Amino acid sequence: MWLLAPPPEGLSTAPTVGGMPADQPTILATSGGYRPSQRLQFEFDALVHHAVDLSGTRRSRPRITHLGTASGDQRSAGEAMTDAARVAGYDLVNLHLFPMPNLEDVEGHLLDQDVVWVNGGSVANLLAVWRVHGLDEVFRRVWRAGVVLAGVSAGSICWYAGGTTDSFGPALQEVTNGLGLLPYGNGVHYDSEQRRRPLVHRLVADGALPTTHCTDDGVGLVYHGTSLVEAVSEREGKAAYIVRQVDGEAVEERLEPRRL
Repeated sequence: MWLLAPPPEGLSTAPTVGGMPADQPTILATSGGYRPSQRLQFEFDALVHHAVDLSGTRRSRPRITHLGTASGDQRSAGEAMTDAARVAGYDLVNLHLFPMPNLEDVEGHLLDQDVVWVNGGSVANLLAVWRVHGLDEVFRRVWRAGVVLAGVSAGSICWYAGGTTDSFGPALQEVTNGLGLLPYGNGVHYDSEQRRRPLVHRLVADGALPTTHCTDDGVGLVYHGTSLVEAVSEREGKAAYIVRQVDGEAVEERLEPRRL
């Protein structure tokens, strides 16, 4: 267990109407969540199921809302998520923002969910679209209410101060305007994309990113408030990492995750 910072003051853990929120603001930031399926495009792997477990829901069919904003709300991706949720025994709603929000009361809907899961793609575009629709502030309130915020890749980076991204082209660059619910940087796909680690180290050493939390594919990081409390994994031999600036250099610490 790693307790890195106290939860922010004033966080509300009061239940929402009809909802079963976690007992404190919770984020699960991952580089995984899916596994191959013989019948479907994919099925949910242990990280998605862990997000539901973290919610503490007692519903017979947990409620998940999926956002595919980072990939332009592709309907085929939403259908694949719906299929995976059906097999898992979850009720899933796709929140689309293109061409307009498909729900009249977005905040009210999100407050009645157990988990929000954000898919991958362009984190830069995701952040821009969310801010146009005021979702940056909505998600802060939903987080404070105890709905578990989770996601993969861009859906991980978005909750942090920033991270590394290919949103702007094949050459990885930094993004530094994340929602900032978590006051750290985030490095995803740390073991599967060779350019990620050296860029994280350079950005942390230069001060462009704060202390940065990174995940190999198949690994997730659990936060209560802004405190990192656990690393978890759906694959063997994977790890998480904390990269800090020490005397102007990046120093990396490996964290061994708990196998789900």
